[in-house]
Amino acid sequence: MSSSVFGSTSPAAIRSMALVSLLALGLAACTDGNASTEAKPEAAARAVVTETVTYGPRNRERSFVGTVRPRIESDLGFRVAGKIAERLVQQGERVTRGQPLARLDAADLTLQREQAEAELTAAQVNLNSSLAQDKRTQDLRVAGWATQATLDTQLARSADARGRLDRARRALDLADNQLAYAALVADADGVVTATLAEPGQVVAAGTPVIRLARSGEREAVVAIPEALIEHVRTGQPTVSLWSNAGKTYRATLREFAASADPATRTFQARFTIQDADDGVVIGMTATVAVGEPASARVARLPISALYSEGRGPSVFVVDAATGRLTLKPVTVAGYDGREVLIAEGVAEGDKVVALGVHKLDESQRVRVVASR
Repeated sequence: MSSSVFGSTSPAAIRSMALVSLLALGLAACTDGNASTEAKPEAAARAVVTETVTYGPRNRERSFVGTVRPRIESDLGFRVAGKIAERLVQQGERVTRGQPLARLDAADLTLQREQAEAELTAAQVNLNSSLAQDKRTQDLRVAGWATQATLDTQLARSADARGRLDRARRALDLADNQLAYAALVADADGVVTATLAEPGQVVAAGTPVIRLARSGEREAVVAIPEALIEHVRTGQPTVSLWSNAGKTYRATLREFAASADPATRTFQARFTIQDADDGVVIGMTATVAVGEPASARVARLPISALYSEGRGPSVFVVDAATGRLTLKPVTVAGYDGREVLIAEGVAEGDKVVALGVHKLDESQRVRVVASR
């Protein structure tokens, strides 16, 4: 078939076709040569967002609002029942040990004491009479005019009289005490924080009448959420007052509630304020800040900064001057929400790629478009 085609074509046409083919091959060779001599364009630097490495306490300082309270605060009441005749102190007043705070109407108590005194007098007279009878009965027994049984009976009567006298003395002492209890006195130096009863009110024994806060240690009382219990127990607390926020007091955790408040589900903690001065007044609002011990320091980075290919966690560190990347292995101390806690592996101030790390490799150049 080919021979038939060329056989029907003239020699001039064949020469023209060959010339066209040679020209096409030459143009193709020139095009390839020019393409091979041109340099490939350099890839553009990838834009990245970085995070600056900063080491600090593993747990951030947490603050809790509370109130200043005394370490010991007691509700004082009368030890006997009666009608309050007068109240001698007001709320907020400073008192000293032994100072009267309130008094009862002592009329009935005075009558009881007088009755006990009369009983004592009668018991003493009865004993004196019985002792005299002992002497006479003994004389009659010696003379033979009384039997031994009569003497024993008289001696028993004298012993009973002695017992009656002892009971009368105890009754008088008790009546004296009851009369003394008509006056409510302070059992320590302190401040009256509340008055719970008024003159004219009839109270039972033990009913709270005066609330007394003892002088001495002051404490900050706060409510702690369940999630922060361990942080509060192991942290380093300090206390500041809203009235003087510029001054900070050292504090120690003295008491932590064993069970949660049924309404708020929080735990009450009491922090003793060290070196509390006159500026620490009961009832003031205080802020308790609890920080982590200085030994536990970590760097916080977003979890998206971690890079891993099965050889452990790493991060990309950027050289801001050249845009080069360095993959550095790191030690992870833990996680906190969306943050990873880095114990070691990167230095303070390093710029770490925060997003898109799985699309990078160390051979790439990058440019920082945002830094935090």
